[in-house]
Amino acid sequence: MQYNGKIVIVTGAAQGIGTCLAETYAKEGATVIAADINAPLGKKTVDRISANGYNAIFIRTDVANPSDIEQLIKSTVEQFGLIDILINNTGIGCWKSPYELSVEEWDTVINTNLRSTFLCSREAAKTMKLHRGGSIVNIASTRAFMSEPNSEAYAATKGGIVALTHALAASFAPDHIQVNCISPGWIETREYDQLHDIDHTQHFSQRVGKPEDIARACLFLTNPANNFINGTNLTIDGGMTKKMIYEP
Repeated sequence: MQYNGKIVIVTGAAQGIGTCLAETYAKEGATVIAADINAPLGKKTVDRISANGYNAIFIRTDVANPSDIEQLIKSTVEQFGLIDILINNTGIGCWKSPYELSVEEWDTVINTNLRSTFLCSREAAKTMKLHRGGSIVNIASTRAFMSEPNSEAYAATKGGIVALTHALAASFAPDHIQVNCISPGWIETREYDQLHDIDHTQHFSQRVGKPEDIARACLFLTNPANNFINGTNLTIDGGMTKKMIYEP
């Protein structure tokens, strides 16, 4: 229970990696604020955590809306007095040809993924600096460094998150706020047992990733004993971004 008594906000906590993050921190003793736009799924996450005897609440939050972010931080501080850890996990994509991608679609992805990471971090940091610091982890993607076609908006946000991470680490350093980033590769959040052998063996680690791989890394980065790790990006992809691929 190394996070006993800590107050942890996880955005995008209603499903996938976010749900695993919320459950993992709660099991380690933290009080988790699960933030998501999807209220039914978000409440199910919190109900499941509470049913297992751990502490969590749900706050409906559209991170593309700055006022929702402000309310998330305000509500958290009103109830718990401080924020120890923020995990910026929310992310959406729009897989569309750049010839067809509309300005509105571009802005939706940018605002949800990138702008929200800045705004959530800024608002949380205002409270963290009053309580001797804190830790922020931003969830980016290996798509910040490698791409498939029609992923421009998503790739731009993830590359931006990596750069934003070290910029925030520099700006928040005097306030003892640590900012790091994780770039997951293929993390299967649904039908893991339906994957094929080739899915696993194309990774150096001989398996596709799981949400728990990201959750364990977050626990590592936000542990106060590891505060010398700051402003960095941790790639967790089973080695895929290091694999040379020659097409015949």
